Amino acid sequence: MLKPGNLQRLELYKERDVQAFLAKFLSGEITELKPVFDPKTGYRYPEVEAVLGETSKVEDFLNRLYEAGILERRLYDKVIHCPSCGSQSISTHYCCPYCKSFNIQKGSLIEHVKCGYMDVEENFRKDGKLVCPRCREELKKPDVDFRKAGIWCTCQECGKSFDIPVPKHLCRNCQSEFTFEDLEIKDVHAYTLSEGVKDEITTGWVFVAPLRDFLAENGFNVQAPAFLKGKSGANHMFDIAAYRENRAGRITVMDVAIATENAVMEQPVIALFAKMYDVSPENAYLIAVPKLSENAKKMAELYNIKVIEARDAKEVIRALKEKMVKK
Repeated sequence: MLKPGNLQRLELYKERDVQAFLAKFLSGEITELKPVFDPKTGYRYPEVEAVLGETSKVEDFLNRLYEAGILERRLYDKVIHCPSCGSQSISTHYCCPYCKSFNIQKGSLIEHVKCGYMDVEENFRKDGKLVCPRCREELKKPDVDFRKAGIWCTCQECGKSFDIPVPKHLCRNCQSEFTFEDLEIKDVHAYTLSEGVKDEITTGWVFVAPLRDFLAENGFNVQAPAFLKGKSGANHMFDIAAYRENRAGRITVMDVAIATENAVMEQPVIALFAKMYDVSPENAYLIAVPKLSENAKKMAELYNIKVIEARDAKEVIRALKEKMVKK
């Protein structure tokens, strides 16, 4: 059952896009959502884009699920963004600290252990071998005859040498040049389903899915979740909407309310009544798991909402057989 204070997650579980996305985790299609790098657009989450139908809302969608505690995340990468256009298509240039040209040549410093002579590796090269320019001895064994003493760079423009180049960045999209001081660094995350909410999600699926299947098997057209337009023109979401083929105008709606304490309180009753008032279904059911509070029962009776109290889907199905199928 949901714990107190987790109503935000309960509302998210009812959203169609959230249900479609989380179903990928529950089915095993996704165990960890990892971003995919696109050279043109940067990191993307194709599985989320497939659910939402667009890319602009992906980051906000994942943040909502993370902030609600539905998803956990780990740092996957840090990405440089252009401060001018926001592009992730960035080239890094290592530049000469004197003339700022990126036309530099990188080499290794080598020290001849025996005589102590040190120079860049290319000056030791002779006829495919390493030969000390000072004493003319051939160097055969690394860390015995010679050792690497570091990196040495030479600028091909001004001719100066140095050990540490200066990094600069070029945006391939807008051609802006910028340094570390100006760049924007953003975190990129991989996501997993929080262990603590798996039972919550499974509870919702365990109730809605078998009820949907049961009603379909008994001749009802079923939508779950269902989005119905009311007299006001607004769309309202119900966990389930069902009607028979020859009675399309006489629809039955259902919402599942899971207790955050010992019993479902008044809020789900009020929410269902507000939707009923605009949609005007033939029947409205509130499935309360495991039960409805006494005040909420009185309110449901006043609003003409039929209540089914149940601990599991089997109990709900038994009640629906009496109330709907045998009519």
